[in-house]
Amino acid sequence: MEERLQKYLATCGIASRRKCEELILSGKIEVNGKIITELGTKVGENDIVKYNGKIVKKEEEKIYILLNKPIGYVTTVKDQFKRDTVLDLVKVNKRIMPVGRLDMYTSGALILTNDGELINQLTHPKNEINKTYNVTVRGIVTKQDIQNLEKGVIIDENYKTAPAKAKILKIDNVKNISRIQITIHEGKNRQIRKMCDAIGKKVMALHRSKIGKLDLEGLKIGEWKYINKDEIL
Repeated sequence: MEERLQKYLATCGIASRRKCEELILSGKIEVNGKIITELGTKVGENDIVKYNGKIVKKEEEKIYILLNKPIGYVTTVKDQFKRDTVLDLVKVNKRIMPVGRLDMYTSGALILTNDGELINQLTHPKNEINKTYNVTVRGIVTKQDIQNLEKGVIIDENYKTAPAKAKILKIDNVKNISRIQITIHEGKNRQIRKMCDAIGKKVMALHRSKIGKLDLEGLKIGEWKYINKDEIL
């Protein structure tokens, strides 16, 4: 049975389907000795697919890992600047990759897997997977600020964020800081930080506490554990 090349690559855990499409278009995928740059290409079980010169095969056993990511690690498989990556923390004998991204200075929940279909499901905007963040900001957050976050704010000059859930967790008038919780289903680059900038509050600390229905209960910073797929969605 044949399937589209980008779906095959995603199922093999190379990247999300959209990222695999980019890899194809940039000429990084080879099928039966020929570089492929067309998205309509289909492959079957007898075709030899290579990425970066290495044969790509489907992993029969799917694994799912939840990491409580510390600050200071980047969420890539390899980093061009030789920085520590999350794979330096999670060492298993299968090829896995992080689902989505947390920037280097954000801690919290991160899923790693070799299940390309799940990666696509969790990262595709149409599926609207909720992600919850606990945020410490400089300044006193008001009820109006919370209402603005919930209605959507303008980031990146002209993009209005989708409606979110937000609430105040703690206000410290003496230290002039606030702790708030924000839940979004979008995944724009550094979105939470930009949303806080939009209400005039600078992020001091950012931690993702939940993805979908999966939380970090019992998992300390830097620790990871195997999970079941049905725990995520």
